[in-house]
Amino acid sequence: MIIKICGMREADNIHDVSELGIDWVGLDFRPDSPRLVLQIPSNAGFIPDRGSFKTKSQSKQVKLCGVFANDMPQNIVTRAFNFHLDLIQLNGIENAVMIDNLRRTLVPDIRPEIKIIKQLDINHKNDFEKCKPYIGYADYFLFKLFADSSTLDAYTDDIPFLLETNTIEEVERVKYINHPAFLGVDINEGFEIAPAKKNVDELRRTIASVL
Repeated sequence: MIIKICGMREADNIHDVSELGIDWVGLDFRPDSPRLVLQIPSNAGFIPDRGSFKTKSQSKQVKLCGVFANDMPQNIVTRAFNFHLDLIQLNGIENAVMIDNLRRTLVPDIRPEIKIIKQLDINHKNDFEKCKPYIGYADYFLFKLFADSSTLDAYTDDIPFLLETNTIEEVERVKYINHPAFLGVDINEGFEIAPAKKNVDELRRTIASVL
């Protein structure tokens, strides 16, 4: 299971959370976000490795994901280059044409292995129709699920998806999801002690309960 911890900014906190055995760290580049990242967390204890990062105590790579919403493609490309992003998460109303143009700009010259996540709100099973325009363009979906987890049975596409989770109960509930496209969880503000600063001890206990 992929564990993505999103909305991080402070170097020491990024380092401590990365040591928990997670897979992806999310950096928020939305201008109106209280978790907005303005500079590279250069002293986070990471070792550059092919554009990704490794924690000092583990051989496992921790990938960086940039979060955007309705941003200009050039801004996204600039941050993908400057922050060595491995993934781009789009939380706005970005369409397939925009995603295709973004990928063509980044691949192969700037970030040849970049992956793109499209976030979608799911209130009921019919909302999975929103996925159709992105088939062949997005690499992953991130679902913000406002319904019972059984609603996921209506998702029949092959693109892997993550679920947004913001409480201990929501994270632990994913243990019971048995869907062939389920990839992992995105954990954000529900585990914060301040904007962009995660409670490491609480995350440690919660992650241990689902891995």
